[in-house]
Amino acid sequence: MTNERLDTLITGLYVKVDDEIGGGRCLGRPPQLSDSELVCLAVAQALLGFASEARWLRFAHANLGSMFPYLPKRPGYNKRLRAALLLVKKAIRLLAVDSDFWFDNHWIIDSTLVPCGMSRPTVKRSDMAGWAGYEYCASHSRFFWGLRLYLVCTPTGMPITWALANPKIDEREVLVSMLDREPHLATDRPGLLVIADKGFASKKFEDDLAMRGAELLRPSFKRERRRKGESLLKSVRQLIESFNDTLKGQLDLEQHGGRTFEGVAVRVAQRILAMAAAIWRNHKTGAPVLRSLTAFDH
Repeated sequence: MTNERLDTLITGLYVKVDDEIGGGRCLGRPPQLSDSELVCLAVAQALLGFASEARWLRFAHANLGSMFPYLPKRPGYNKRLRAALLLVKKAIRLLAVDSDFWFDNHWIIDSTLVPCGMSRPTVKRSDMAGWAGYEYCASHSRFFWGLRLYLVCTPTGMPITWALANPKIDEREVLVSMLDREPHLATDRPGLLVIADKGFASKKFEDDLAMRGAELLRPSFKRERRRKGESLLKSVRQLIESFNDTLKGQLDLEQHGGRTFEGVAVRVAQRILAMAAAIWRNHKTGAPVLRSLTAFDH
C-alpha cells in the first residue's frame, strides 16, 4: 500500500479484531476471506473514499494484493458485507472499549439525515418501505426520503452507541430506546453529562435521564431562564457539527449506495467503524489531532 499510515492502521486493526472476535467459525470450510480481513477491507474502503464497490475491488486487486491474498468479486463482497452487520458493530465497540475514552462521562448526541432515495419510483420500489420515511432537510432546503442516524460519542468523536430510525420518530424516544437497549452505558458513568441541541428539550426526557444518573445540557429557549452550564455549549457546539461533517464530508455517508435494510445499516456502520478506527489509531500513536482522517484517505 502506498500510504504507510493507512498500512499500519489496517495491520493494527487486523491484529486487534482477529485476537478478540476473529476465528469464531468452527464448522464447515473456512472462508477464503476471513472475518477480520473483511472488517479491514471495509475500513480501508471507507477511508479511501470508494463509494462504489466495483471500483474499490478493482483498486484493491491492483494495489492491496500483498495484504489480502484473496479478494472476492463484487457479488461475493457485497453478500459478505451485508451479512457482517453484527461483526462490524462488535468491532466498533471493541475499539471504543480499548481506548481511554470509553469511560468518559461527557457524551455528545446529535442526529443527521441519511438519504436513501430521491425519486418517487425509487421510494415505491425500495425494499425499505415502512422503515425509511420523508423528512425536511433544512440545511439543503428540501425534502428527502431516508433515515436519521443518531450518534452518541465522546468529545473526541469516539462512538459509544448509534442507531438508525425513521425520521418521523421523536428524537427523544430514539435516545431513550438506545439507553434502554444497553442500560449499563449510562449507569457505569457517574455524573454523566449528555450534551445535545434544542431538539432534545423535554421535562420528561430530562427526568428519564436523571433516573439513570445523567444530566442534560442543552441551549435554553428565549422564553426560558438561562440554564446551568449553558456557557460551556459555545466551546462544544462546533464539535457536534464536526462529527456529522466528518461522516458526510470525508466518509461519504450520503453516498452509501445501500438498497436494502441490511445494505444501508452495514454501510453506515462501516463508516462509523472507519472513524472509530482512525481515532483509535491516532490515540495509540499519540497523534496531536485524534479525529483527523487526512493521513489515511489518500
